[in-house]
Amino acid sequence: MEQVKKINKYYDDLKVLEDISITFPKDKTTCILGPSGCGKTTLLNIMSGIIEMDSGEIKGFEEDISFVFQEDRLMDWKNVMDNIEFVLKSKMDKRQRKLTIDRYLKLVNLEEYRYYYPRELSGGMRQKISILRAFIYPSKILIMDEPFKSLDIRSKQVLVDFFKKLRIIENRTCIIVTHDIEEAIALGDKIVILTDKPTKVKKVIDLKEVEENRYELKKIIEEQFI
Repeated sequence: MEQVKKINKYYDDLKVLEDISITFPKDKTTCILGPSGCGKTTLLNIMSGIIEMDSGEIKGFEEDISFVFQEDRLMDWKNVMDNIEFVLKSKMDKRQRKLTIDRYLKLVNLEEYRYYYPRELSGGMRQKISILRAFIYPSKILIMDEPFKSLDIRSKQVLVDFFKKLRIIENRTCIIVTHDIEEAIALGDKIVILTDKPTKVKKVIDLKEVEENRYELKKIIEEQFI
């Protein structure tokens, strides 16, 4: 089981994270919900080893991690097939890479796009490929940093449904950062609500244990931001 304990992070004299402790259930989706600018991305970067914490402890993040950033980070000079294959080169031989990519593209009905270049795809489709690429990469943990932030409502819903379909195909411990309450309720098995800076854990909600309907749950979460 992955967890962070008493994580603290400063930028000069500004304390961004204060004693952050979170446990991430195996093969479940944990949504980290908090106001814009509270340090959610900083926390993800600490967990994935991109930046260092000032103090605290991290457990279970030693294995390979798949990371979906806010922007898709596809290589414009490579087609969809080559963009996905690029991240698999150190993990599989050429034949296995092709079979794996073909299998996933067919599972999510994207096989017709295998030779498209990013410039030929919509923003929503580009992010779809980015999420698929992260799922195909053989990791135990998938981290997503506000992956639907720049999309319109319709594209966002399509991608939320796409993510749910991928989760059914393959279990993965997923950690999603968002500031969208509806998104957190739709995707999470567990929701961790953060305060503004200096950021602390304000509330943890296990969605399997709550009896409120969607509307009531949204109201409860909204109250945490007051």
